[in-house]
Amino acid sequence: MSLRDGLLLGMGNPLLDISAVVDEVFLKKYDLLPDNAILADEKHKPMYSELVENYNAEFIAGGSVQNTLRVAEWILQRGNVAVFFGCVGQDKYAKILEERAHAAGLNVQFQYTKDAPTGTCGVLITGHHRSLCANLAAANHFTIDHLQKPENEAHVRNAEYFYVSGFFLTVSPPSILSVAKHALEWNKMFIFNLSAPFLSQFFKEPLMQVLPYVDILFGNETEAETFAEEQNLGTCDVREIARLMADLPKVNRKRQRTVVITQGARPVLVVQNGVMHEFPVHKLDMAEVVDTNGAGDAFVGGFLSQLVQGKALEACVKCGIWAAQKIIRNSGCTFEGKPDFDL
Repeated sequence: MSLRDGLLLGMGNPLLDISAVVDEVFLKKYDLLPDNAILADEKHKPMYSELVENYNAEFIAGGSVQNTLRVAEWILQRGNVAVFFGCVGQDKYAKILEERAHAAGLNVQFQYTKDAPTGTCGVLITGHHRSLCANLAAANHFTIDHLQKPENEAHVRNAEYFYVSGFFLTVSPPSILSVAKHALEWNKMFIFNLSAPFLSQFFKEPLMQVLPYVDILFGNETEAETFAEEQNLGTCDVREIARLMADLPKVNRKRQRTVVITQGARPVLVVQNGVMHEFPVHKLDMAEVVDTNGAGDAFVGGFLSQLVQGKALEACVKCGIWAAQKIIRNSGCTFEGKPDFDL
């Protein structure tokens, strides 16, 4: 398929990552642990301006789906292939988020709310460790009305591939279902990510409403195991879980569901058309690993960059592995220079 504007459309939570090198004292001050990720509460709120004012913080356009789409745009080196929907506040952080996304070649069509500030994520680096503290704020305020604006309906009609993270189940299930039903009606590709174990546990109902529409399902081994436990699939063997997930009810009978499970440094498992494939992952030297956060987002970005070009499964997975390994050599979901992916 030839690349064109708006071929891929994503929905998720736009967050501005505020990344800075800090010391143990700073972590203790805000009651944070290295290599942990939490949602902010009141005591964390002053931290964001402190990082900006005192710690030479770097701003990175973040949030899972936005990360994935930025990586895909970087690999494609064309710009505007992807459109991103999410909700931000009416503030300086939203402007920074927009500028960073545009610099990465991403077409962002934000919904703006007066009711909350733009979502932020404090990224606190201590040596090889990094602590995340996310304040979703405005990201929680996305509503289906935004999709129903004529200009945004046009973006939905124009796209051939749709990508949504499980995190968005906590924000706007009606928006997810609206896009999923459009994909079904026009035989377009609807792609979804399990995103985190807690979603299979606490957002079961919306998850199981969306799943029948999913053509490609991503997850890691922990997310797959939690899903299997919550849905009583009767096994904790990840290969078997992947097969069972592929066989769950599906409304578009024109194609079987593909399931892609990453397992860190162990092989990527893919069930496609009922066949199990394994793709080895070249193990990196620990000295090269800066930060594994964003690796999953980058994997999907690499995969989608090949999928939208009509490439075969092997190219999609190999590019996903390549992209994940690029990202874990950097701090946060960042990249530089020209991509050198080669089958």
